[in-house]
Amino acid sequence: MAISISATEAVRRFSELLNSVRYRHDSFTIIRGGKPAAIITPVESSIAGKSLKELNDIIKKLPNLLDDNETFARDVREACCAQPSMPEKTSWE
Repeated sequence: MAISISATEAVRRFSELLNSVRYRHDSFTIIRGGKPAAIITPVESSIAGKSLKELNDIIKKLPNLLDDNETFARDVREACCAQPSMPEKTSWE
């Protein structure tokens, strides 16, 4: 279970947080503006190396977008549409 900590407190104690994550295998959820902004976890507990059987648990641990889901979807669509098209042939070929 991740320990919640404000972004301000995380900045003040960053070195201590890293030591806690590395040596005690603690996880921290960084709160900014009253909402989760990031999670700091030990490398060993990252998604890499997980089995397909663990996928359901991983999905449950993902942050919930709540009211931001429409805004997020719009931002993704806009970012996709704003990508430049690739030239058919480049001078590198």
